[in-house]
Amino acid sequence: MSFGEEGAPMSGEFTAAELTVDGRVRTFGLRAPQQDGAPLVLALHGNASRLPSQQRRPGLMMDEWTSFGAHAQEWGIAVAYPDGWDRCWADGRGVTLADEAGVDDVAFLRELIHWCAAEFGTRPEWTIPAGISNGAFMAHRLGLESSDLVPAFGAVAGGLPVALERIEPTHAVSALLINGTADEAVPITGGYSRHRGPDGELRGRTLGLAESAAWWQAANRCSGEGTTVTTGRSSRHAVEGGVGGSRVTAWTVFDGGHTWPGKPTPPEWDNGPNTVTSTEFDAAEEIYRFAQAALVPADARKL
Repeated sequence: MSFGEEGAPMSGEFTAAELTVDGRVRTFGLRAPQQDGAPLVLALHGNASRLPSQQRRPGLMMDEWTSFGAHAQEWGIAVAYPDGWDRCWADGRGVTLADEAGVDDVAFLRELIHWCAAEFGTRPEWTIPAGISNGAFMAHRLGLESSDLVPAFGAVAGGLPVALERIEPTHAVSALLINGTADEAVPITGGYSRHRGPDGELRGRTLGLAESAAWWQAANRCSGEGTTVTTGRSSRHAVEGGVGGSRVTAWTVFDGGHTWPGKPTPPEWDNGPNTVTSTEFDAAEEIYRFAQAALVPADARKL
């Protein structure tokens, strides 16, 4: 692996680095932690492969779009901003360029997790994926296929891909799922990808917010009907009592678009009314606050 021209990062500084996984050079940005044993947040961008050509790496855009980096030292975390292959993730739906190229993004992200642990002493089993859209689908996939390393994840504007719902995680994984009622790209009720097959066929179906939450509740063996908190702008339904203290929260954002709550949408992603952003809460703050309770030894979460 190698760092950018700046060399190895100081605590909290953003630097570029790369790893070679499965013969592919994979790039990412990083904010190193202040101490050993820190949790690692993986900020996963959306599908940027079909956006207008740009110089910025999508991982860098996630550093600017979310507040994980701004709070990294305060929270005592490391933050990695990986770049998807061809600026997208092989999230299992079979509709992205990375999926079509046969990229193994679970292998890449697992390698990144263990590299951060070796270089900076982060705790591998305290990895928190947090993604939007294509990155949200990828967060579900990493939670399923690397549940030993993922105690909790946050998925904004992205439900569970139906193609993955038969995978059985080995450990309970807490899930904070956020979707806007006005999201046209990924409707809160779920549905098929906008990217159809070569003959126009529908593909890449995902579960809606409520269905995705119910799936994770069952996988974690959560108990009870849960509690609901509703404001004028959103509604949260939380179910607790899962293995290892795991829990699942489904957060409905009224009139919210295909956006990251709390931060303005970058101009590259702005496509009109679909980018109405909630300012009621900051998704990064809520995801980390939610994940803190799940930071227990992996053995405590074993199913």
